[in-house]
Amino acid sequence: QSVLPRRRWYRRSDVESPVAIVTGGGTGIGAATARRLAGDGSQVVVCGRRPAPLERVAKEIGGLALVVDVRFPADCRQLVSEVVRHFGRVDSLVLNAGVAGYGRVGELSVDRWQETLETNLSGAFYLCSAAIAVLVGTGGGVVAVSSIAALRTGPSVAAYSASKAGLIALMRSIAVDYGPSGVRANVVCPGWVRTEMADEEMVVLGSDRELAYRRVTSHVPQRRPGAAEEVAAAIAWLLSGAASYVNGAVLTVDGGTAVVDAGSTEFLSVASEGR
Repeated sequence: QSVLPRRRWYRRSDVESPVAIVTGGGTGIGAATARRLAGDGSQVVVCGRRPAPLERVAKEIGGLALVVDVRFPADCRQLVSEVVRHFGRVDSLVLNAGVAGYGRVGELSVDRWQETLETNLSGAFYLCSAAIAVLVGTGGGVVAVSSIAALRTGPSVAAYSASKAGLIALMRSIAVDYGPSGVRANVVCPGWVRTEMADEEMVVLGSDRELAYRRVTSHVPQRRPGAAEEVAAAIAWLLSGAASYVNGAVLTVDGGTAVVDAGSTEFLSVASEGR
């Protein structure tokens, strides 16, 4: 089992600044969130399984790169211990570690199902469990990066949708159980966002990435994918004092995807062409 095999500091701590832990912080939404929180004055611990991207982000923002596999409870416990030992506090958790886990129920292997649930959902539980007492002490906040797939499912995403829907229930439970102690827990549900992972997924639709993005967002009201920085801005707001009375919320950052009636949209598009 993995137990914090590598870590690297890029600046000395400032005990007056709030401390944020961002999982999956080396690329995509996690990296954008780490940059945003650091820009807003937080000391940021970027975590993940690949050292190189973590260290690039940490060096850029003056944070801590820490190799952590959230699938292992021991990693999560030691992560929190390391951060508290150095900073004396944890103010924010951003639960962004995730994998895709495609496949229909009849085709998914047990190993793939378990890997998806362990990374996307159990890992979030392990880290929250390890950090909740510290968050109670600081009146801290948690934001889980779920997905529009938690609210509107599509083909071959059984494990992914189940894990992301579970994140919503987990955050709501924390909001209810620990809200009286000053802890807030919220969720963002992004739609299609331009990230390294999404870029790789576009290959399924052909070699023209821009055309692929246009196709998957053709019924999104804003007619484009989101930027990682747009999701990061929503996360930063939920963790800020401006959202001090927002708890247990599910915030879609999807260009309006969740409000679209797919059947009616297709029907009306075809009908209007015949006029």
